[in-house]
Amino acid sequence: MTSTTLHGTPVVPGIGYGPAVRPAPRPTVSAIAAEVPEGGRDGERERFRGAVAAVASGLEERAARASGQAAEVLTTTAVMANDPSLAAAVEKAIGSGTPAVQAVVAATEQFTTMFAAAGGLMAERVTDLEDIRDRVVAELLGLPEPGVPAPEVPSVLLADDLAPADAALLDPQLVVALATRLGGPTSHTAIIARQLGIPSVVAVSGIEEIPAGTLVLVDGETGTVVAEPDEAEAQQQVSAAGDRAREAATWRGTGHTSDGHEVELLANVADGAAAREAANGVAQGIGLFRTELCFLSASAEPSVEQQTAIYRGVMEAFPDSKIVVRTLDAGSDKPIVYAGLPDEANPALGIRGLRIALDDPGILDRQLDAIAAAAQSRDSVWVMAPMVATLAEAEFFAERVRSRGMVPGIMIEVPAAALLAESLLAVVDFVSIGTNDLTQYTMAADRLSPSLAALSDPWQPAVLQLVGITAQAGERAGKPVGVCGEAAADPTLAAVLVGLGVTSLSAAAAALPAVGARLSGVSLAACQEAARAALATTDPGAAREAARAVLDAVEQ
Repeated sequence: MTSTTLHGTPVVPGIGYGPAVRPAPRPTVSAIAAEVPEGGRDGERERFRGAVAAVASGLEERAARASGQAAEVLTTTAVMANDPSLAAAVEKAIGSGTPAVQAVVAATEQFTTMFAAAGGLMAERVTDLEDIRDRVVAELLGLPEPGVPAPEVPSVLLADDLAPADAALLDPQLVVALATRLGGPTSHTAIIARQLGIPSVVAVSGIEEIPAGTLVLVDGETGTVVAEPDEAEAQQQVSAAGDRAREAATWRGTGHTSDGHEVELLANVADGAAAREAANGVAQGIGLFRTELCFLSASAEPSVEQQTAIYRGVMEAFPDSKIVVRTLDAGSDKPIVYAGLPDEANPALGIRGLRIALDDPGILDRQLDAIAAAAQSRDSVWVMAPMVATLAEAEFFAERVRSRGMVPGIMIEVPAAALLAESLLAVVDFVSIGTNDLTQYTMAADRLSPSLAALSDPWQPAVLQLVGITAQAGERAGKPVGVCGEAAADPTLAAVLVGLGVTSLSAAAAALPAVGARLSGVSLAACQEAARAALATTDPGAAREAARAVLDAVEQ
């Protein structure tokens, strides 16, 4: 084929070049099958239960070996595989004579149709459920586990979309770039690719026309995918990108601009393993400790003692550094088996985050007791609540945190919270902006819709305006304002956030050296000029280019 350039939404900077590979085909199942005799139905149920147990166990084992977001995704997928509602639907169909394979397919279709119609974060679970269906069907049929095969040479992975469990298992030494037809910049696949450092572009229309084996160049900074590029030019771009990546990877030091303006570089972690890994890098502390991992994998609420041990394992990795703990961020796409949360028509706007504690304060109180117990030997620990929208919610949370001798803060994820930042900062001691949800709620865009990927881009000027409003409120109050969403992992956007007044950046540990290197090469004034340039635009692509032009001119 002749050289073809396609465009998508960039999510992970870097350049990858190699032959295109595609995920292995998923198992196909005939809708027509002989009815299972009544005497064989109990055995068919046991076959189904055994297959589910094998799939869930395999995912749990992989989660135990993974860390960070990858571990969280694998654990969540294992929990979904054991979902009692799905199992009940399958076993009901088997009870009427449907073979296990066809029953799994039919029951999954019921749920995916319902979730797709609900939209929002519920729609994200469609890919997860279809992945679980295929793994269970393959187990029942004695077929190899579906997913992304390990290529024999460094390759570019092209796909319609990836199940989060598949993304979590990618090998960045063999998958040197990723491009998908679907997905958005804050999808689980994009987040995991960023953690792994794999250059990625999503929402690329037309990649389904690129045959496997075609040489492809993916630019994760500009969002371009080039099929059959000029060989010499592609190699030159890869070499230059490699030099930049190696230079960034070797950067060491504390976060600051070239003129000495300090910016804390912190790590996002979900468990002790990720915290220890971050401590071996450039992270100055933890800016987001996602505590929900120990809840998502539990069939009953973990005891205070169990939680204390988990939290202490993270805190020990940074004994003398800043640690920000986020209380339970569950609900919506993060189900908790024992919480008794209702089925909701639009769960992304329902009972999630702090709202769970408003309904059942005991869950929050026990978690705060465990955090306080784990932090007994520390001077202080910072604790923040997710999904805060009102002053009353902030007061409810701050009182409980302060009563245990800890520092209270809140997440800014809801536009209302950004607009009320000055009032909220009067009752808490810090805020951290979660750009993933802030972008989704500001732009009213399903972050998995390929046609809305541009709206889900944190470079949206409206989102940057809300970040600026929040940062200015923090400056007036003399209180820190951090960013712990995926935006903090983008080196160019990180400089813009600093220019808007953000005081700390928290991202996957692997992304921090590139962010630190970018900041150390530009002044605070340049960051502020880049922020003004981005805010003067009307779309994310223009904002990205305007900011890059300012910063690149300074670094040359």
